[in-house]
Amino acid sequence: MFRHKAIGVWRLLGLSVLALAVMPARASELSELKAELDAVKSGYQAQLSALEARVAQLEAQLAAASSAAASATPSAAPSPAADVPAPAVAMAPSSPSGGGGQNAFNPAVSVILGGRYAQLSEDPADYHIAGFMPAGDEVGPGPRGFTLGESELTLAANVDPYFFANLTTAITGDNSISVEEAYVKTIALPSGLSVKAGRFFSGLGYVNEIHSHAWDFVDQPLVYQAMFGGQLAQDGAQLKWVAPTDLFVELGAETGNGEQFPRTRLTGNGLNGGALLAHVGDDIGDSTSWRAGVSWLSARAEDRSFNDVTAGGDAIEDAFTGDSRTWVVDGILKWSPHGNATVHSLKLQAEYLQRTEEGQLAATINQLTLAAPYRSRQSGWYVQGVYQFLPRWRAGLRYDSLDSGTPHIGLVESGELPLSAFPLLLPSDPDRISIMLDWNPSEFSRLRAQFDWDDARGNDDRDHALRLQYIYGIGAHGAHKF
Repeated sequence: MFRHKAIGVWRLLGLSVLALAVMPARASELSELKAELDAVKSGYQAQLSALEARVAQLEAQLAAASSAAASATPSAAPSPAADVPAPAVAMAPSSPSGGGGQNAFNPAVSVILGGRYAQLSEDPADYHIAGFMPAGDEVGPGPRGFTLGESELTLAANVDPYFFANLTTAITGDNSISVEEAYVKTIALPSGLSVKAGRFFSGLGYVNEIHSHAWDFVDQPLVYQAMFGGQLAQDGAQLKWVAPTDLFVELGAETGNGEQFPRTRLTGNGLNGGALLAHVGDDIGDSTSWRAGVSWLSARAEDRSFNDVTAGGDAIEDAFTGDSRTWVVDGILKWSPHGNATVHSLKLQAEYLQRTEEGQLAATINQLTLAAPYRSRQSGWYVQGVYQFLPRWRAGLRYDSLDSGTPHIGLVESGELPLSAFPLLLPSDPDRISIMLDWNPSEFSRLRAQFDWDDARGNDDRDHALRLQYIYGIGAHGAHKF
């Protein structure tokens, strides 16, 4: 028994000695592992901090660029029902650099369906604006009866953190498809700068940039039809800068090829149709906001032709070559109680345009072509108001006035041709009164009735025009301008 106890004591002593020998080794290994773990944690934390700093920097840049590039001015009294008949779902397509699953690269798609019915007292085939050179097929009330009108298909998305792209095609009732806008726009330039390139509606004036489905009336003001033949588009580039001030200040410049009236595409190299833009705006309390601006368009026309018929019934082909310069002054005021436009809102809008043209006017009659200097100064303006008197119901009144001035036609002043050879250029001051009523069942749809007393022809044949219009929006459509 004593022998067994002695063996046990010796075993216990041996294990103790072994443990004492092993412990320093294990402690050293544990310290090394802890040091290695601390090093990994430190490196990971540094990488994580760097990534977080980059994300914060990019978010700040994108936010600043988005704010600077936004066309909207102070938003004290925007009216979703008044300005956005299409879906009010903001376009926020995913960036390819982000997540989002299978739809991450898909663009936002929107479709605008439009149609109308017209009952006109005068034949629309002979519609013209007295005293002004014909500006194109977009001028006038459109055909009688039912017509499909213009529908739009838009594809838009952020290309990456630096660019936004937009394609809008117009589909008309005569089965034609045209590119209305197709441009790329920067979204990450510093200091409130943005650049747009491609085809886009010019930023001059106020109503020109607004797509037709967001107009407050069925058609554009008469002065836009006379001066530009509708909406003025640029195939070129635009630069805008928004000042970092509480007062909204926007400056811009653009230029392009100049294929649309009053310009023509030049036969040689170079650009045509440069424009300068300036707009300011602010809030008045929490219920009213305003914006005002001035724009200038300078362009060149080469053989800008139009057809006329003399008082004797002879066909005559005229062509203008020279410089065309247009000034635009615009202003808009919006009101809604405390910025809530769900029940009541008021929008007042006005623009004044003045165009000066100087060059040569050539006339071809009976295969004989004559040319002499030509100079004109023409102007026009409109004022309109739209009042939302009940939820979803609005009424509007617009007055258009034009002054063609008295053109200096060298062929007439020299006695080579009588003034009756240019009946379309005889001095006139046409005008038009329009009233409208529309119902907006939702932000996706609009039904409208409009009646015009139209004296654009400048004679005693006043056109009484009743037009009914529907507009429906499908898909994700971005918010419209202020």
